[in-house]
Amino acid sequence: MLIAILLSLIAGYLLGALPFGYLVAKARGVNIFEVGSRNPGATNVGRVLGKGPRNLVFALDALKGAIAVLWPVLLPACAGVEVRSTVQVAGLVGALLGHSFSCFTRFRGGKGVATATGGFLVLMPKPLLIAAAIWAAAFYSLGYVSLASILAASSLPVAAFLFSTPSIAIGVTTGVAVFVVLRHSSNILRLLKGTERKYVGKNDEKNPPSDAAH
Repeated sequence: MLIAILLSLIAGYLLGALPFGYLVAKARGVNIFEVGSRNPGATNVGRVLGKGPRNLVFALDALKGAIAVLWPVLLPACAGVEVRSTVQVAGLVGALLGHSFSCFTRFRGGKGVATATGGFLVLMPKPLLIAAAIWAAAFYSLGYVSLASILAASSLPVAAFLFSTPSIAIGVTTGVAVFVVLRHSSNILRLLKGTERKYVGKNDEKNPPSDAAH
């Protein structure tokens, strides 16, 4: 089991480290680390390049998380439900670390929201739908991607508990929530100061850049 966990962690990290935001922007002649919030997440890509590239990056980043959780099922050691859940969680943790600290971009990366979404869509679809609804409600009523992401991540452990999700999955959702909040610490400070940037769309020049991207 230990070997399966290590394999899942390493493979998850390498999957998560694939810098899709950077690559999509580079294909359009833009170094995403030098524009906007200088974050390779979907939000910053959308601000700089528009809705199409944003959606593509979000989908690809979410796919990393989904694959990191799905492929460990093929390992012979994952026959039991409890073992399988543990190894799948290890894959998602690896993917989040890879996405946020990519070895391909000098350990720079996004904030893990899209990648976590893909992984949790596989692991716990019902709690994820609740978190997604909270994200949508917060974003469309207030306009802040960062605040919506923080609220959604924080709600996921509660939703997982209400749906009687296995304890290891509840534990990892709590860890991911803390991780996401910490990755948004600068956004939280700006929200408290009233200087956080709302998401408007491509080339929004009315507000100063922030690093609220995923």
